Amino acid sequence: MQSPRTFASNISWAKLRPHIVGWAFISPWLVSFSFLMVYPFIASFVLSFTRYQLIGEAEFIGFENIQRMLFGDERVADALQVTFTYVLLTVPAGTAISVFVAILLNQKVRGIPFFRTSFYIPSVIGGVGLALLWTTILSANGPVNAALGWVGIEGPNWLFDTSWALPSLALKALATAGAAMLIILAALQGVPQHLYEAVDLDGGGEWAKFWHVTLPQISPAIFYNVIVTTIGVMQSFVEAFIMTNGGPGTATLFYGLYLYRQAFEFYRMGYASALAWMIFLIILALTFVNFRIARFWVYYEGEE
Repeated sequence: MQSPRTFASNISWAKLRPHIVGWAFISPWLVSFSFLMVYPFIASFVLSFTRYQLIGEAEFIGFENIQRMLFGDERVADALQVTFTYVLLTVPAGTAISVFVAILLNQKVRGIPFFRTSFYIPSVIGGVGLALLWTTILSANGPVNAALGWVGIEGPNWLFDTSWALPSLALKALATAGAAMLIILAALQGVPQHLYEAVDLDGGGEWAKFWHVTLPQISPAIFYNVIVTTIGVMQSFVEAFIMTNGGPGTATLFYGLYLYRQAFEFYRMGYASALAWMIFLIILALTFVNFRIARFWVYYEGEE
């Protein structure tokens, strides 16, 4: 017969074993997450209060980087202005396009899988490859200007014209709305059919179905796309780095590109860390505002 002490130890091991096994299985992820995410996150916060140029030790300078960023560096304001303009050009239009295309691709017509795949493929292509492709498409002698020439319109030098450079990058971004479309399409296929039948019984038309049934039912998916797209666009870098290098002038100087230059061209790691924390706080604030506004237009089934 087991002693009470031995029995208690066996019971404790039986309870702890599943937890130990579980932690053992997720330990590779925990280690990588700690070193690749948590440590850089904390380190960048510490470095934002230092003068650090990779060579030598970091010198603590207090709030000097923050003061310079807010009051002494005009390029920060330029980069923020370009980035916010890019958000306004891409997020509302991209959301509207993804909803419109998803509704079209939700129809039961012949060959619809082909069209769904064709629209989704551009969002799968890598950022650098797609940027190089669009650089060719929007070049002075590219296919866009060639098509405009057929109807007697002389196209601009899209990527090297101050007025057209940022809209050109926005056009490239809108062409990759396939991922957002796929999420909207999934939401559309989950809309209960009896709601449409109820509208038919009330004598409503297609617009009534869209406004009173479709839009409220897919609003959580739209909200998700708005949040994710806004965060992604605020961190845009590849388009400007590959296609325009921030030019002409500062027309496409994204905040991410300016941060990259400070860190890896001028080796101002402390200042770049302060810039990184600033954009993090801006994105956090925008996300908070979006969640506060969402209560007025996002519908969740089961809520009153």
